[in-house]
Amino acid sequence: MNNTQDYKTTIKGVNTDNTPYYQATGKEVEVFEHTYNNKLPLLLKGPTGTGKTRYVEYMAHRLGKKLITISCHDETSATDLLGRFLIKGGDTVWIDGPLTTAVKQGAIIYLDEIAEARPDVMVAIHSLSDHRRELYIDKLGESIKAHKDFMLVASFNPGYQKGFKELKPSTKQRFIAMSFAYPNAKMETEILIRETGIDADVASKLVSMGNKIRNLTELSLAETVSTRLLVDAAILIKSGLAKRLSVKVAVVEPLSDDLDIVEALTDLCNLMI
Repeated sequence: MNNTQDYKTTIKGVNTDNTPYYQATGKEVEVFEHTYNNKLPLLLKGPTGTGKTRYVEYMAHRLGKKLITISCHDETSATDLLGRFLIKGGDTVWIDGPLTTAVKQGAIIYLDEIAEARPDVMVAIHSLSDHRRELYIDKLGESIKAHKDFMLVASFNPGYQKGFKELKPSTKQRFIAMSFAYPNAKMETEILIRETGIDADVASKLVSMGNKIRNLTELSLAETVSTRLLVDAAILIKSGLAKRLSVKVAVVEPLSDDLDIVEALTDLCNLMI
């Protein structure tokens, strides 16, 4: 993150026509509402493309709250989130970062893939994730009490991070936590149809193909087929691109750079689509 404005801010209203589409698979809507009302932080665990981000967008819209989303990476630091001093017109001024802004304004802040961020980010959020609900800014030497509507939401992929970057148990125990998985075939088919308008038969074939690849553990893929990839393939097919080519570029190629694996997956997909 190069500056404090490199993040996504959205304001979700309750009674608008642009409600984000989200298909609940269990009691996650109820859990979020209770977590929010009780001013507790929330941690979402699960593979890429299982709907974690869409879920947070949907809940922010449902609650009518401003949502600030940070896509964390290995260069994301506490300074990026808290803010920094900048030179403007010969004067040195403090510019709030997205986390500070959320704390002051009472927004929901979503730290996507938080385990990717630098360790000082974890330190920065500690006092926000317990009973104190306050943010300490060392460069200013002051603490800010969180607005009553502020909520901290974070996500990470346990399978991907295992053996590389992992959240400490002491950090995870500061959150209410929920696990996300891929939806069942019927629900995933409905998602593809709803998201893209694709024919139900094609959607069903894409989902079957995705589940087949997910079960191919012998390929040792770093990531498997996400619902997001299937949606991308469906979008291309709906737009008129050939089915097999759509699947090749939207599903197979993103999964691996190994030519043998790409060839094997291509052959499998060609048989199923």
